[in-house]
Amino acid sequence: MLTLYVGNKNYSSWSMRTWVLMRQASIPFEEVKIRFDAFDGDSHFKQAILEVNPAGRVPALADDGFLVWDTLAIAEYLHEKFPQKNVWPADAKARARARSICAEMHAGFSALRTHCPMNIEASLPQAGAIVWRDRPEVRADVQRIVQMWTELLEEHRGPMLFGEFSAADAYYAPVCFRLKNYALPVPGHVTDYIRRVCALPGVKAWVDDALAEKDFLDFEEPYRTAR
Repeated sequence: MLTLYVGNKNYSSWSMRTWVLMRQASIPFEEVKIRFDAFDGDSHFKQAILEVNPAGRVPALADDGFLVWDTLAIAEYLHEKFPQKNVWPADAKARARARSICAEMHAGFSALRTHCPMNIEASLPQAGAIVWRDRPEVRADVQRIVQMWTELLEEHRGPMLFGEFSAADAYYAPVCFRLKNYALPVPGHVTDYIRRVCALPGVKAWVDDALAEKDFLDFEEPYRTAR
């Protein structure tokens, strides 16, 4: 049995990517959640995850003692272990493009991630309006995402970025919640894609768990003082 180590579902965008991918692809796994309390070396979270993952981060995937701890590496491992699950698109060029946009998310969009931290439970349109007004780098990140999604949705003519669900949609699921919860302005077809992603059973299951946590961490919520 695979074991997936994740953080708080309300806040952990990186955990969400792998969890949603595995749940939506019907890959069975056991979940172990390690609650965030802080990220310094003395925190419970850091001490607990370091017992599992020497990199000290979530998510981490264990397969009978073998550990994979980067989201892209996990996706590749799952693709090779479960080729019938269509983790990546079947077409070679589409597969390369899907990997490219996941790598772009992995390495980029730092302004959006910094100024609009993921918060499944919160509705933050006022904070989003201020960020949109004052942060041109966030506007640039959103412009690139809109361009990317528009091109892919037009090319593949499907409900998801590459027609059917793939790791690419799981990778951008946290972005959907950032755009939605901070009410950042995007075109209608992008809003429609966000709705479709949010309606995926794997995403809905993650959201239900996130809402059930009832856990307020002030260092994760720069725009609120209480839940």
